[in-house]
Amino acid sequence: MNVNSLLVGFDTVIAALRMVLFAVGAGMAVVAGLSYATRTRRISPFGPLARFVRGRVDPLIAPVERRVVRAGAQPASAPWWALAAVLVAGIAIISVLGFVRQQIALAAYAAGAGPGGLVRLLVSWTFGVLQLALLVRVFSSWFRISPYSPWIRWTFGLTEWLLRPLRQVLPPFGMMDLSPIAAYFVLRILEWVVGGIIG
Repeated sequence: MNVNSLLVGFDTVIAALRMVLFAVGAGMAVVAGLSYATRTRRISPFGPLARFVRGRVDPLIAPVERRVVRAGAQPASAPWWALAAVLVAGIAIISVLGFVRQQIALAAYAAGAGPGGLVRLLVSWTFGVLQLALLVRVFSSWFRISPYSPWIRWTFGLTEWLLRPLRQVLPPFGMMDLSPIAAYFVLRILEWVVGGIIG
C-alpha cells in the first residue's frame, strides 16, 4: 500500500467518524437535556418519559454524577458534564487521527527530501511531543488526575524544565497558572527559530 492510498484511507475514516461523532453528540445533547429536565422537575417526575429517563438514561450518567458530586458540584449538572465529556472525547479522537495522518504525510515528504528532510521531521516531532506533554499536563490538572499516575508522570519530566522558570517570572492570575500558556508560545517560537536555522 503506497502512502497516497493510506492518506486517502485516513481521510475517508476521519470524514465518516466526524459524521458518526456528530450524531452521537447530538443524541447525547438530547439525552442530557431530558435527564436535566427530569432531575430539575421541569417535566413531571411521574410521567412515562421521566420513568424512562430514570431507568435507562440516568444509569449511564451515574459514573459522571459520582465525579461531579465528589468535585462539589450539584448532581443536576451531571448530564451537562457527561455531554461535555462526550464532545471533548470526540474532538480528541478526530484530532489524534488528524495528527497521525499529518505525521504520515510529513514522514513521506521527509523521506523524499533526503537527510535535511529527516532532520526537519525529527525537530518537528520533538517539539510536537513537548507541546503534547504540555497539553496533557494542563488537562490532567483540570480533571484532578494524580501527577503520579503513569499516564501523567511522563509529562512532568518533559515540561518542568520550562514551566519552573516561567512560574518564577509570571505571577498567578487568580486561580490560573499562566505558565503553560507562556510555555506553549515559547515552544512555538523555539520551533520556528530552530526550523529557520536548519531550514
